[in-house]
Amino acid sequence: MTATAGVFREPLRKSFDTEEHLGNAYQQALERNYEDFLIVDVDSHHYETEAFGEIARYIEDPVLRDEALYQGMARGGVTSVDGSYQEMTGRVTRYPLRRHEATPPTIHRDITLMRRWMDAMGVDMACMFPTPMLNIATCPRVEVEVALARAYNRWLCDNILSEEPRLTSMLYLPFNDPESCYRMVEEFGDRKGVIGFMVTATHYKSVQDNAFVKTYAALQERGLPLGFHAAYTWGDKSTALMNRFISVHALGFVWHNMVHMTNWLMNGMPERFPRLKTLWIESGLAWVPFLMQRLDNEFMMRSSDAPLLKRKPSDYMREMFYTSQPMEMVENKEALELTFKMMKAESQLLYSSDYPHWDMDLPSTIYDLPFLQEGQKRAILGGNAQDLFKLDPHFAPWKLERQKQRAMAARG
Repeated sequence: MTATAGVFREPLRKSFDTEEHLGNAYQQALERNYEDFLIVDVDSHHYETEAFGEIARYIEDPVLRDEALYQGMARGGVTSVDGSYQEMTGRVTRYPLRRHEATPPTIHRDITLMRRWMDAMGVDMACMFPTPMLNIATCPRVEVEVALARAYNRWLCDNILSEEPRLTSMLYLPFNDPESCYRMVEEFGDRKGVIGFMVTATHYKSVQDNAFVKTYAALQERGLPLGFHAAYTWGDKSTALMNRFISVHALGFVWHNMVHMTNWLMNGMPERFPRLKTLWIESGLAWVPFLMQRLDNEFMMRSSDAPLLKRKPSDYMREMFYTSQPMEMVENKEALELTFKMMKAESQLLYSSDYPHWDMDLPSTIYDLPFLQEGQKRAILGGNAQDLFKLDPHFAPWKLERQKQRAMAARG
């Protein structure tokens, strides 16, 4: 940053290079021989607003489409979170500089940028989510959430997922409109690259409401998991009491998923939909042992309040799936090891980077854990996701080349 007449200005830059930016991550990937196994990133993001002109044209309602295109609906009222806190006032350079990165005209820009960070980190396949659009769950205009969700899902399927087999997504469900959720599953459930559906956790609908039964049944019938992607909002009555972003970030990403999981369990949803897999995304891991112990304790005292449950809540929680980011307690390996044991991480935990967000985790976050055996590392980094989502593996080009070279050397 430079100062001129008391005003700080960003230096002019002509280019930005993701591969150079992630050069150290690439070295990690080479040193750890990631080419030997599949790595699946189950929670990564792109900035869909950079292609918003394309997405908005998929909005069917002409009035909402014009509002989106000409009045900046996506930036002026739909999102409820001020992104400047996440961007750390420019200290994470990939945020302000990504718009300068050159990409070839023959491939969609989002595909190119996704490939570049995946190759650098050693990620073979990624489940991609939107970023600003996750916040439309708190939009007071339900018709806007529905219109944007359907437009985005159509655009993503038509332009990204259909063109790149390494990219997948759990499509956004507009949870404030149960009927639209069901129609979304019916319309997009069989599209290429769709491996499930996702709900933003910062909403105020009860997950056990019978209005969602059709949606859950449709997901269960297709074998598609339901994900609850955590987020935060300073507009919640509880987080509104906090005066620091770090406070809202620490608790907001955990609180809503805890609420929805508690409702899901105590209302017997695992018994009503025993084949529907649930995935809890971007909440970290530290809350899982707490909720297991808390709900088990309550259930043993008042099991009559949860008459549909045939086992303790923690038994069901150990059959659910979780993503790793952000993984807490890295300094306290004993606590982290116990957390892994309580949640059966070797089969239920899925690696996620949350790239390009400021608190992202590289694959080494899992691979370097001293208490994991090699097979457990590989399961968490990719095998569990491959089994859950029934993925057909697609490896990064540099991994395929190194595998080929090693095979040729072995043949002499």
